[in-house]
Amino acid sequence: MRPFLLLASRAEDEAAQDEYAAFLRATGLAPEQLRHVRMEAAPLGDLRLDDYSGVLLGGGPFNSSDPPQTKSAVQHRVEAELRTLLDEVVDRDLPFFGACYGIGTLGVHQGGVVDRVFGEPISAVPVTLTAEGLADPVLAGMPERFDAFVGHKEACRVLPPSAVLLASSPACPVQMFRVRRNVYATQFHPELDVAGILTRVRVYQHAGYFPPEELDTLVERLSPAVVTEPARMLAAFVARYA
Repeated sequence: MRPFLLLASRAEDEAAQDEYAAFLRATGLAPEQLRHVRMEAAPLGDLRLDDYSGVLLGGGPFNSSDPPQTKSAVQHRVEAELRTLLDEVVDRDLPFFGACYGIGTLGVHQGGVVDRVFGEPISAVPVTLTAEGLADPVLAGMPERFDAFVGHKEACRVLPPSAVLLASSPACPVQMFRVRRNVYATQFHPELDVAGILTRVRVYQHAGYFPPEELDTLVERLSPAVVTEPARMLAAFVARYA
């Protein structure tokens, strides 16, 4: 089969490698079946989407809703490259799954409103599938309600007109949507288990998601979480499009 492509934008090596390992575990892919490209490190260059079974976009510290004047040159470049990629992905309805930063990027690209109204602190939250979510093939067999890890400063406040809402949570109405038949995005992190979220909070303890002095308390709160279901949708996505 053709490999899948994981696009990443985490400048911290530990977080970037841990994210790649998390996507490998969740999808069941072998390393040679999942190409890892760190967009923050260098320009994307020529990329033939026909070489891949599908595209995964991970999270990261960038926020689509940040004022343009506050964005670094790297962030502006990454956003421009993603806009060009999404032009082709959406036009051709190619398999795509964006997590966290992915929903902000796809939401803006498709004309939704992404801002800081529905940000969520780092936590495990109950996510509920809509009727459309329960009928979606990538979510087939998922329970109507499950816990997932979140932690985001921005969120999609107004669903893009092209999108179908697939999931919500009490504090964030847009947790997952689909554009056309094959283009997906989640606000939550389907790749993360407890070990993964603990790595993230340690690496990003000074990134403004929580007061650094609350790290130990946050670790104690996250450690007992039971988050088992979200990874199933990544495995289903890979199985559907491999």
